[in-house]
Amino acid sequence: MSVEKRREKRVMEKRPLIILAGPTAVGKTDLSIQLAKRINGAIISADSMQVYKYMDIGSAKVTKEEMQGIPHYLIDELLPSEEFHVVRFQTMAKAALEEIYGSGKIPIVAGGTGFYIQSLLYDIDFTTQDSDENFRQDMADYARQYGAHALHEKLKDIDPGSYESIHENNVKRVIRALEYYHQTGQPISEHNEAEQAKASPYRFAYFVLTDEREHLYERIDRRVDLMMDKGLLDEVKRLKDMGYHRQMVAMQGLGYKELFDYLDGTCSLEEAVYIIKRETRHFAKRQITWFKRERDVIWLDKSVLGGDEAILGEMLRILNEKGICHEGTIDENL
Repeated sequence: MSVEKRREKRVMEKRPLIILAGPTAVGKTDLSIQLAKRINGAIISADSMQVYKYMDIGSAKVTKEEMQGIPHYLIDELLPSEEFHVVRFQTMAKAALEEIYGSGKIPIVAGGTGFYIQSLLYDIDFTTQDSDENFRQDMADYARQYGAHALHEKLKDIDPGSYESIHENNVKRVIRALEYYHQTGQPISEHNEAEQAKASPYRFAYFVLTDEREHLYERIDRRVDLMMDKGLLDEVKRLKDMGYHRQMVAMQGLGYKELFDYLDGTCSLEEAVYIIKRETRHFAKRQITWFKRERDVIWLDKSVLGGDEAILGEMLRILNEKGICHEGTIDENL
């Protein structure tokens, strides 16, 4: 058997995995459900907010009706007071994968949190160092005293890769990067890069859905307006009445922290909505930048391919070509 044939055999022995990523508001939810219907799939959410209960409107959480009977995982699984981070996502997602494979379905990881997707796709190892709680507390105190920007600046010289890739408002990840350097003397960005260079344990297709920037920003603005019409402010008021507060990790999500500021009297409602739209557009831009750096990505441009049916057809063609979906798994009647 030739080297090429042996390599192909090893790839085909891996279990299948489909990823549908992309910036917020681009239309991943609907497309992932239509794809799952066609290939006997189940969906794992790669979203940092939809995992939380009671946070439905602001996270654009898929409803039971919208699921159309497709199994969804990592939706409504944690209380907003619980921490959700990449390691916990990886653990929960792996458990979901085993359940999906056991049921004879094909897993589709859908969402916009690129680091979560990367951690699962390449099985990144986060267990190399124990945590240093004293150092973490010192850095958290520093951030409270001097601000997130000052904390982020600490990365500039010791870990330029993390400085560029981690937003200053993501205090938890900034602290983790600083902690890793404190413990090892090495940038965590270099460690992560080495982990990402590993071959994936899955036979996968990594789709990224995108659109013209102007269209995407229009969709974001419309979606924020729709969220407000649906009662996002009342949702945030209920969360506050339940004892959840602005400093909790879950309440740092877009739409939540801004409305907490309004409820605390630090800005008007009009200003809060404006900031939600602006920050969501900035977030979408950062998501696109992240996915552009990823390898093995298959871009699906809505402005080129057209509507969902055309995009779905292209995805099915590629999945067949890669041997991820075979003739018997695709229901052409749906």
